[in-house]
Amino acid sequence: MTKKIILLLALIILSCEFGEINAQGNNMIQMKITVNGRELTAVLEDNATTRALIEKLPMTLPMMDLYGREMCYRFDSALPTDNVRSMGYEVGDIIYYPPRRSFVIMYKQNGERFSMQKIGKINSGVEIFNSTGDVEVSFDIVR
Repeated sequence: MTKKIILLLALIILSCEFGEINAQGNNMIQMKITVNGRELTAVLEDNATTRALIEKLPMTLPMMDLYGREMCYRFDSALPTDNVRSMGYEVGDIIYYPPRRSFVIMYKQNGERFSMQKIGKINSGVEIFNSTGDVEVSFDIVR
């Protein structure tokens, strides 16, 4: 019983340091996204792509508004992937599209399915991208 209490306390401390804990007891890392002075937050997935992305933070990227549905930045070199699947997306999803080395924020839905590695999900406020056009976006971990 004492070991369980110590483990629970350790998880609570980590939660205060890095984000929140999901229902399964896993630490959820949060990312701060700043666009035109407005801050959004996203909860990140735990995968190879996300871990590689976190190593690059903080960063400010010139993101292109593509197809009236997504903000996109293309990295010079590929990020690692470990769970690329062909699937649909939800508004607010942050994904990595391996064929073009694209880091993408999906801000409008059109029902398309394509091959992607999910990175995370923006909690709210993603509609800001409906009117930004190409814009610089800053990313950092919530501490």
